[in-house]
Amino acid sequence: MDPETGTNRTAVTEFILLGLVETEKLQSMLFVLFFFAYLVTVGGNLSILAAILVEPKLHTPMYFFLGNLSALDIGCITVTVPPMLDRLVSHKHTISYDACLTQLFFFHLLAGMDCFLLTAMAYDRFLAICRPLTYSTRMSQTVQRILVAASWACAFTNALTHTVALTTLNFCGPKEVNHFYCDLPQLFQLSCSSTQLNELLLFAVGFIMAGTPVVLIISSYIHVAAAVLRIRSAEGRKKAFSTCGSHLTVVCLFYGTGIFNYMRLGSEEASDKDKGVGIFNTVINPMLNPLIYSLRNPDVQGALRRVFVGRQSLT
Repeated sequence: MDPETGTNRTAVTEFILLGLVETEKLQSMLFVLFFFAYLVTVGGNLSILAAILVEPKLHTPMYFFLGNLSALDIGCITVTVPPMLDRLVSHKHTISYDACLTQLFFFHLLAGMDCFLLTAMAYDRFLAICRPLTYSTRMSQTVQRILVAASWACAFTNALTHTVALTTLNFCGPKEVNHFYCDLPQLFQLSCSSTQLNELLLFAVGFIMAGTPVVLIISSYIHVAAAVLRIRSAEGRKKAFSTCGSHLTVVCLFYGTGIFNYMRLGSEEASDKDKGVGIFNTVINPMLNPLIYSLRNPDVQGALRRVFVGRQSLT
């Protein structure tokens, strides 16, 4: 290693995001697909938010957290997809060093918030099914706000830690990022100084960020499953499993792709697979979440019908 690498010397002022495809024809198709996906995702999540706001029946803790999740999904796809669409239109694939770090910070802020919010939703289901008599006091509006505020604080700390740690690395070339947005594993590959401490930090913090919520979620659902199986009514069991099933599906999709992406580092040949995982994290998951939560939920379906069909009938 060069002796000067002990200092914070960043010769690279911009990176080149290679994107998903190279040919112009495929780029045009990609623009249409991702633009459509962006509209569907934002529209779907805004619809969920509108339904929760206008329907009094949905003014409960579970839907309070779901509304926050919908807002996060809009933010997550907005951080990555519109800049990619802009590069496809302008054919300019460069991104400044500062813009790259900013994108990375907000991506990890929102992804970290997802981790903790999904845990809060599991805790909510645990209280609602296993502790119904004390549910209203244990999950009061104050508790809900504290859980969301604590989630934001932890996610902010995580994102800031990784962003600051990345600024200690030296980038002196090459500057081609084999991805369509800035993320830690791909940037580590471009550093001309040692990334060992950064990779260790990512693994350790990632283990805490993913491991602790997963343990809490699994623990909550073990108690929920035991409580549901004691319900004598088949209809009651079906309703309980339906609300929990939607949440578990989202948890599996989110954590499955996250673990694949961040729990194994130093593999350059995996970069193309990382792009697929990146699409899943930033596009597919946010697009599927409104569908998952509304498909088997009659309350959300009824609220959505009143939001759209009700307005049309009034006009």
